[in-house]
Amino acid sequence: MSLIPATILTGFLGSGKTTLLKRVLTEAHGQKIAVIENEFGDENIDNDILVQDTKEQIIQLNNGCVCCTIREDLRTTLNDLAEKRRKGELSFDRVVIETTGLADPGPVAQTFFMDDEIAESYLLDSILTLVDAKHAESQLDTRQEARRQIGFADQIFISKTDLVDAAQVEALIHRIKHMNPRAPQRKVHFGEVPLAEVFDLRGFNLNAKLDIDPDFLKADEHDHHHHHDHDHEHGEHCDHPHHHAHDDDVKSFVFRSDRAFNPAKLEDFLGAIVQVYGPKMLRYKGVLNMKGSDKKVIFQGVHQLMGSDLGPAWAKGEKKTSKMVFIGLDLPREIFLQGLEQCLV
Repeated sequence: MSLIPATILTGFLGSGKTTLLKRVLTEAHGQKIAVIENEFGDENIDNDILVQDTKEQIIQLNNGCVCCTIREDLRTTLNDLAEKRRKGELSFDRVVIETTGLADPGPVAQTFFMDDEIAESYLLDSILTLVDAKHAESQLDTRQEARRQIGFADQIFISKTDLVDAAQVEALIHRIKHMNPRAPQRKVHFGEVPLAEVFDLRGFNLNAKLDIDPDFLKADEHDHHHHHDHDHEHGEHCDHPHHHAHDDDVKSFVFRSDRAFNPAKLEDFLGAIVQVYGPKMLRYKGVLNMKGSDKKVIFQGVHQLMGSDLGPAWAKGEKKTSKMVFIGLDLPREIFLQGLEQCLV
């Protein structure tokens, strides 16, 4: 049986997660989806579309979707669902896990990698973060969980942009880009997102594409081509005055080099970094040029969990450039960049 794709839906309170879930559960999209709600908050979805007062934890909806609310831990629920599916008691094509407004998606994502039983049944597809444009500014300023949700995202949806002026939306997009340059941002209306933009995004695929927002790279380029200035947001040739006010603890940086890596040195260095800084490393990914390999090496990780794989061969005439992006909480950029530099051949 093929693996069941799983999507983690996270986001600020009031950002439209419930609207998005309602659509996912009620729209006739021909997919059977199991939704796992990781909470019983005030704004859960059960009131309108779920059967009231049921003792049963798993509820089948009229369009064939399934909804469960977690009373035990996520592992148990995922294993139960997979087993019911194997036995033919439940039929669903994919799983969406909604985390509470303040949850850290990290441990949820790690479940899919650390637990062999889960890994045999499920494939983590992506982490989606919904941001409420009206309240984002204050939420990002005051809540670290909100900033972490941005750092973890593979795709960011910004809702309620019609309630704030355009300059404010631009400033928000720019701020988010510095925290997470690898997640595309999309403005959406009250959580109304075409399902094609929600599923099968393959954010955790070990693929040879390293999607970093090109504007971010450009900004990075003119600040870093001759020195690593770790405070480049405040460099004098920074043409984005509006985000000087934010020095968010969730930050990202990119390492690039045309020289090949020494595989043993790099493995030691990355192993050591992950041991020390793992809890602060939210997402990281790289496409690497390794000495002695004619194939790209792709690696990525969440917190302490890191995986790597051989990708396609470098094409004829393609420039062998290693590129890595790190997203984390107050990571010591200098230590990372200098350490990586020392792993080059």
